[in-house]
Amino acid sequence: MKVFNGSGAVPADWPASAVSIGKFDGVHAGHRAVIAELKTLARREGLAAVVVTFDRHPLALLNPDKCPAELVSVQQKLDLLGGTGIEATVVLAFDTALSSLPPEDFVRDILVNTLHARHVMVGRDFRFGAHGAGDADLLAELGRRYGFDVRLIDDVTPLGERRVSSTWIRELLSDGDVRAATRLLGHTPTVRGMVVHGAARGRELGFPTANLAPEAEGLIPADGVYAGWLTDNGVRHPAAISIGNNPTFDGVPQKQVEAYVLDQEIDLYDHVVEVAFVEHIRGMVAFTGIEPLIRQIEDDVVKTRAILQLPPA
Repeated sequence: MKVFNGSGAVPADWPASAVSIGKFDGVHAGHRAVIAELKTLARREGLAAVVVTFDRHPLALLNPDKCPAELVSVQQKLDLLGGTGIEATVVLAFDTALSSLPPEDFVRDILVNTLHARHVMVGRDFRFGAHGAGDADLLAELGRRYGFDVRLIDDVTPLGERRVSSTWIRELLSDGDVRAATRLLGHTPTVRGMVVHGAARGRELGFPTANLAPEAEGLIPADGVYAGWLTDNGVRHPAAISIGNNPTFDGVPQKQVEAYVLDQEIDLYDHVVEVAFVEHIRGMVAFTGIEPLIRQIEDDVVKTRAILQLPPA
């Protein structure tokens, strides 16, 4: 997949395209249904399948106090989109200039003159242009003027009522329900970050952990212990993962992600790793001493093995 940072990076000879526009936060099951339809249409008509997305949530600029936490970083989003088989993604900087662009200028400059759009797919609540003045009806009107058709995307409703959305997935992650979030995402919730030195308490307890830097990419689930995977340089390792401030000890920063790799001790310091959350095991608990904590960790590891379908140690 080609990645173009800004419409100006798209080559002048870019072919006619089928385009979908949106935030694509999480690249969830709803997004994937859209992309599958986009690819089918593009293949049938000999067009390039292109996604247009943004480098941040629009509310980060327009109303920061109401801006939700994003499910994935821009790079994670690009990695996920790259796995869908589309030809290109255009990442627009949602800055003052873009937010002030009149709707017709957005259509003419980006969809028509840059991407030579023949089909455009958007959700029914799609808004575009300065002050969100453009909607799906205006887009269809401009499409008739500029020579592309507009297709409205049906909601994906796996439970028959509520549509798949980034909002719903955030709610699930805030509750620690990573298994349900996985069903809606179509992939396992994952954070990515550099392994840094911690207080080495895990090593002292016999369970050395890889501690992610606070700047990790991706939305971190609720505090607790999870079964999951740690991937380093393409190699996936089973792991018991702790999220929180480790209340048994004083002075531990909030929302620390620590992954104990099962069955082997590997040097991960300064490596950028991915930690994927398969299932929530328990909430965070303050223990009365070291021995109860060790027994609980041993039990967490046993449960992790069962969840990941690994043989007993």
